Amino acid sequence: MTDAFMLARIQFASNITFHILFPTISIALGWMLLFFKLRHNKTGDAKWAEAYQFWVKIFALTFALGVVSGITMSFQFGTNWPGFMETVGNIAGPLLAYEVLTAFFLEATFLGIMLFGAQRVSSRVHTLATLLVAGGTTMSAFWIIALNSWMHTPVGFEMINGQAHATDWMAIIFNPSMPYRLTHMLIASGLTVAFLVAGISAYRWLRGDRAPSVMAALRSGVAVAALLIPVQILVGDMHGLNTLEHQPAKIAAMEGVWETERGAPLLLFALPDEEERTNHFEIGIPKVASIILKHDADGEIQGLNDFGDKHPPVAPLFWGFRVMVGTGMLMLAVSWLCAWQLKRRGDVTPWTARALVAMSFSGWVATVAGWYVTEIGRQPYLVYGVLTTAEAVSNVPAPMIASTLVMYLLLYAGLTVAYITVLFHLARKAGYGKPVQPLYPEPPTVGATGSLLGETRHA
Repeated sequence: MTDAFMLARIQFASNITFHILFPTISIALGWMLLFFKLRHNKTGDAKWAEAYQFWVKIFALTFALGVVSGITMSFQFGTNWPGFMETVGNIAGPLLAYEVLTAFFLEATFLGIMLFGAQRVSSRVHTLATLLVAGGTTMSAFWIIALNSWMHTPVGFEMINGQAHATDWMAIIFNPSMPYRLTHMLIASGLTVAFLVAGISAYRWLRGDRAPSVMAALRSGVAVAALLIPVQILVGDMHGLNTLEHQPAKIAAMEGVWETERGAPLLLFALPDEEERTNHFEIGIPKVASIILKHDADGEIQGLNDFGDKHPPVAPLFWGFRVMVGTGMLMLAVSWLCAWQLKRRGDVTPWTARALVAMSFSGWVATVAGWYVTEIGRQPYLVYGVLTTAEAVSNVPAPMIASTLVMYLLLYAGLTVAYITVLFHLARKAGYGKPVQPLYPEPPTVGATGSLLGETRHA
């Protein structure tokens, strides 16, 4: 049973790790595409249309992989975790249904117009389709984060015969951690896309493609990254304070605090040891953890030993948090340096362009690390204080889970490599093919008698 339990957890973790990569891009990329469209509508400059046409291909590929991986992930609720829906299905089911009805259908309906309608509908309709798709991706995130946040800070329900029944849907949706998690996730998506757009554009720049559309996209990516990263640091601090209030054991694990203490140091490095319930080789800054979490140098931080065995695994949270924060600090340095260069020189240098290329998927690293901190930090609960993970698992034999896990891992590894390869292939191909077609058909020419002399339509 223990083997099946761990394998089921690993399988779900691998599935959600792969899945989250793509919504993280599609959420913010939809809004980036809308920005390109509005700039083209306002200025008539072809570079914005060219940027739109390049990145809409990547959006379509990303959207497709996000949909497919989301479907396989949802299957596991029934196969590996039946206790989840049996216990909280009255709440989780409607929230997932709202996501499909209000968000996914909106995205799927207008995505076709967005991809293939530029030559068939008016500029206004095409812009509206782009807006609705972008809004649909964000609405999808809203419902998923609402459910996930409720699992961390469950309110607005009562338990009847072992099942959760909603008593206040507004309280469930806007639960105590939901605003912080949603904001944190949306900004993470924005940063992921900002570095992806800047990195792929820098790759094209290094290959000698200095088209105006390339520089427009590069500037846009760098500007968004430079603006969002300090906001994310502020939101992350607020999210941490909210977590300290509702999930103090998670914070204790993230900071590596075993004994309740005042003036807790901020540990830059340590090797947490759960058997001995201590840290080895600590390197820390005195009192800084208390300053960050309590805004008081002598603030008291509750230690892991106060929670007995009801605390999450320490090492994954400790290191996952530091990977997330470290990547964020690197994002801050690179984006501000590139923004400074663009403002002062009007261009980037080859070495900063290479840095942007290296940072193309840094948003993935930070997002996955942060997601692991969030989800592993909820253990041993699936729904915090209501349902443990062990209570929700199925009795599927371990060998069956192991076989499907291997299949998933091989498939996901192949698809991830293929996705990254295709992105760079599109970047290499762009600028060396046929001239980019106008985004919209040219208006018909009207002769002196008022008759239509011709109408140019572009395939």
